[in-house]
Amino acid sequence: MKKILLAAATLLLAVACGTPASKPEQTATPVVMGEQIDLQRPAAVGGATINEALWNRKSERAYTAEPLTLEELSGVVWAAAGINRPENDHLTAPSAMGLYPIRTYAFFKEGVYRYDARENRLVRVLEGDYRAVSGAQPFVATAPLNLVFVADRSVYDGRNIPEEHVRYLCGQDAAGYVENVNLYAAGHGLKAVTRGSVSPELLPTLGLDPDRYLFALAVSVGK
Repeated sequence: MKKILLAAATLLLAVACGTPASKPEQTATPVVMGEQIDLQRPAAVGGATINEALWNRKSERAYTAEPLTLEELSGVVWAAAGINRPENDHLTAPSAMGLYPIRTYAFFKEGVYRYDARENRLVRVLEGDYRAVSGAQPFVATAPLNLVFVADRSVYDGRNIPEEHVRYLCGQDAAGYVENVNLYAAGHGLKAVTRGSVSPELLPTLGLDPDRYLFALAVSVGK
C-alpha cells in the first residue's frame, strides 16, 4: 500500500511541476526513396519553444552521413513551404501579395525531388546524386539534405513590377522559407545553414528556363 501511495505521489508531483512522468518514445521511420515520398503532417505541438529555438539557432556546416528520418524530413519541408491554412492554400512562410513564387527542391544522395505542398509529398524529378549542383561549398556535396528555393518570375507577369524589384521580392520570400527551416532545425535537434550560392548548372540540371526561373536561396540540413 505504501508503494502504491508513493508512486501516486510521484506522478502527482510530476504533473504539478509540468513534467511528464516519462518521455514518450519518438518514432524514427526511414525514408523510402521512390518515385514520390509521402510526407507526414507534423503535429501542431512539438519541439522546443520558439524562445529555445531562437537561442539554439546557429549556422552549422558539418553533418554526419546519417539521413533524416521521415518524421524529421516531413517537419523540415513543411516548416519551409507547407500549407498551414488549407482554406486558401497559404503557407507557413509569408509572401509578398500572396503570390508564392518559390518552388522547393530537395537534393538527396539518391535523387532530386520537388515539393508538392497541396499533396504534402516530394515528387522525384531526377535520380542520382546531384547534391554538388545545389551549392558552391564542399560540404554541400555530402549534406544529407539540401533544400533549394527557385523563384518562378511568371507569377508577377502583368503587374508592372520592375525586374529588379521582382528579384528583390523573390529573395524576400525565400528568406522566410529558409528561416523557417533554421528555426525548425534548432527546435528539433537538427543542424542547418543558409546558403546564397549554387552551381551555375543548377537551372539546366533541373530543366528550368533561366528566362523564367531564378535561384533565390538554399539551406543545408543534417545531424
